[in-house]
Amino acid sequence: MIVVNSSPLIALSRIGHLQLLPDIYSEVYIPLAVQEEVISVGIRVGAEAVKNASWIHVVTVSNPSAVRWFRKRLDAGESEAIVLAMELNAELLLMDELRGRRIADAMGLNISGTLGTLVLAKHRGFLTELKPLLEVLMTSEFRMAKSLYHQVLSLVGETG
Repeated sequence: MIVVNSSPLIALSRIGHLQLLPDIYSEVYIPLAVQEEVISVGIRVGAEAVKNASWIHVVTVSNPSAVRWFRKRLDAGESEAIVLAMELNAELLLMDELRGRRIADAMGLNISGTLGTLVLAKHRGFLTELKPLLEVLMTSEFRMAKSLYHQVLSLVGETG
């Protein structure tokens, strides 16, 4: 079981591979704040795909005081994703934002993100090539250092 923050949902939707989440992970959960971030913010990439994904379990966190504590440093989606991952004792939290990842790591959570999911998908045979997908991500809102781009391609045996 995994908990996913909004950025991996949006990024995977942008490249047309949101379906990788249920293909790779047994159960996919998002907190209500993440659903609202993806669906309620106007016409955002991924809004319809997330809204229509029957395999995404939307859950309200049960500890709002913990969310308030995290909200001092993170946005609502990141805060609720961390709290939900702790409440569900999730195997993995998918989150791309560095500040959220650092805090989740300090809380003892296992963390990955969009790129880790793509690497895993390639290793498991769900994808044949990552480079074109990374190129699309790099032309969008998704921030990735050139060195990370090359590192990811190297991990899957592709050249950049």
